[in-house]
Amino acid sequence: MNSGSKTPCWALVTGASAGIGAAFARELASRGTSLVLTARREDRLAVLAAELLERHGTHVECIAADLAEPAAPEKLCAEIERRGIAIDTLINNAGYGLPGSFVSQPWPKHAEFIQVMMTAPCELAHLLLKGMQQRGYGRIVNVASLAGLVPGSAGHTLYGASKAFLIKFSQSLALENLKHGVNVCAVCPGFTYSEFHDVTGTRGVVSKMPSWMWLSAEEVARRGMDAVERGEIVYVTGRINRMIKTLLKLLPDRFALRAMQKRAKNFRAQE
Repeated sequence: MNSGSKTPCWALVTGASAGIGAAFARELASRGTSLVLTARREDRLAVLAAELLERHGTHVECIAADLAEPAAPEKLCAEIERRGIAIDTLINNAGYGLPGSFVSQPWPKHAEFIQVMMTAPCELAHLLLKGMQQRGYGRIVNVASLAGLVPGSAGHTLYGASKAFLIKFSQSLALENLKHGVNVCAVCPGFTYSEFHDVTGTRGVVSKMPSWMWLSAEEVARRGMDAVERGEIVYVTGRINRMIKTLLKLLPDRFALRAMQKRAKNFRAQE
């Protein structure tokens, strides 16, 4: 609930049809937030909306959108405004990975990836931020990744780069908005139980990783929301992931890159 306001908070969650996005929707619903859910798969959104209504009595609006389309963010926000909804919380979660080496994918695939992973989150924040500033309250969570904080690896070439971009973007946006009551946080999960690795075709590889390396999507969402409420700007979920980040940061670049080169075959499709 907004401070001093009698109207419910509304959150927009992108990529809400599964995985971390659906977990954020469930977490926000449990906190009494009304939701606008968006993803390409409207049937899945409808199932999730019914679940949240039954479990929490949550008011949920579903809007199908493909953020790979350059016009999608503006159309999405226009539809939200048409429905008379003011968004107080933005969860920029939509994302995926492109397996293989850089040249193994045609450029249009990379262009779509950049649109979804970098351009759309920035545009959505740009479209919604002024309203948050005017109301003196807002929360923006950019779902980044531990991959954005450690050295790059072979395979999935733009993934770590896109997440590093989101982290830097979140830092600057957070500092710009301290005086406006808008908290911005880059939440950086490590290995998370979701459909992500099935989509990228790396499930067989990552399933060999030890269980203590993994968190559930629900745990990521809960910790992520707690972090943005505390005013954290970059938050790495899980003690093991924070240790990995610190260790690789302490190593000289050439050793850290060598370590990533050696280990990347355990979690990246490189060809």
